[in-house]
Amino acid sequence: MAKTLMAFFSRADENYFGGSMRYIEVGNTEVVARKIKDMIGADLFKMEMKTPYAKDYNTCIAEAKEHQKQGARPELKSLPTSIDAYDTVILGYPNYWGTMPMAVFTFLEAFDFSGKTILPLCTNEGSGMGSSESDIRKLCLGADVKRRLSINGSSANKADAQIKSWLKSNSLI
Repeated sequence: MAKTLMAFFSRADENYFGGSMRYIEVGNTEVVARKIKDMIGADLFKMEMKTPYAKDYNTCIAEAKEHQKQGARPELKSLPTSIDAYDTVILGYPNYWGTMPMAVFTFLEAFDFSGKTILPLCTNEGSGMGSSESDIRKLCLGADVKRRLSINGSSANKADAQIKSWLKSNSLI
């Protein structure tokens, strides 16, 4: 039986949310990841940095920009022992400076994705996927990177129909 891993990076705390700053207890990408788990029974893995970003938004985005500028690979608190049991990996992340947070690069570089299907899922407030899809293709040679889903983060709680449609189009429902 095909198994799916929903691996994601998400950030709570102060976020840019629907045009203003707002404190959220669960990050937008995690909201979507939990919906996917409920819809298809995917296993969840949350990428958490050993040294997390600051809680306030402006400091966080400055830290994220510096990580990107340096090509940093922030250390994660943990990684799955293996992804061999999974045929499909749904990769969820917010758009940070036009691509994925550098912690997602750390995750992707830790495994061989050859023969796996990767479904990119990006939450954002209007900036779309950026270069994340091409970055995933460069990092995951031999993987089949399928149709993506871009979700407005502030609408994550109301995105069930959009998520379901995307999962159906990728034959997961």
